[in-house]
Amino acid sequence: FSPGLLVVAGSFAAFRLLNRGLERLVPPPPSARRNRWKWRNIWTSLAHSEPAALPDIHNLSPCRFYLHPEMSNDLVGTHPPGAHSLVAVSVGYFLEDFVDMLCNQKLHQSWELLFHHSVVIICFGLAVLLHQYVGFALVALLVEINSIFLHLRQILLMANLVHTTCYRLNSLINLGTYVVFRIATLAWMTRWLFLNRQNVPPATYAVGTVGMAIMTPMNIILFYRLLRNDFFK
Repeated sequence: FSPGLLVVAGSFAAFRLLNRGLERLVPPPPSARRNRWKWRNIWTSLAHSEPAALPDIHNLSPCRFYLHPEMSNDLVGTHPPGAHSLVAVSVGYFLEDFVDMLCNQKLHQSWELLFHHSVVIICFGLAVLLHQYVGFALVALLVEINSIFLHLRQILLMANLVHTTCYRLNSLINLGTYVVFRIATLAWMTRWLFLNRQNVPPATYAVGTVGMAIMTPMNIILFYRLLRNDFFK
């Protein structure tokens, strides 16, 4: 029995409890009261994104990747202290978010995110169980730096603050971090998989390749939607 599974279970329970109490911590504005579930869901997602992105959390941050250059040569067995726990915590969050959407949103409205979460849960879950490819999962978590601004955008939209300077500034930062921490990161991960295909077991290589093949077009489509809605309308 992997201790990582205990971290996953604890993370799931913690994010579930946070989701339940967020309406008291951050009361929804009048414009968001018709969709209280969505308000809680976005703030829960933001609560997951910030610890994964803030460099102040020294031992539990994807930014540790830059402090361990040897990881660029070995993303299979090399990872900094705390990285395995961070990936396990993220699995717990994605499981909680999956269940939350499944229970509160219609399938035709959430199938894209459910599909995305399924891929992440499978890939990250294998890393947690096998204690392998934790470094690769850690690189993938760099996208959470952009997720902070992506979730802030949704919060501002729900709060009916779309015509404010804050929203415009966040849109610019959101688009910039999207290119750097989503599109460029996924491109780097795809390149790493291709260059190291001889050193990765066929089953693992297949899972990683399928994951990248799914994530890349999804992120490009979302980038187009953000560009269209925030800058071309």
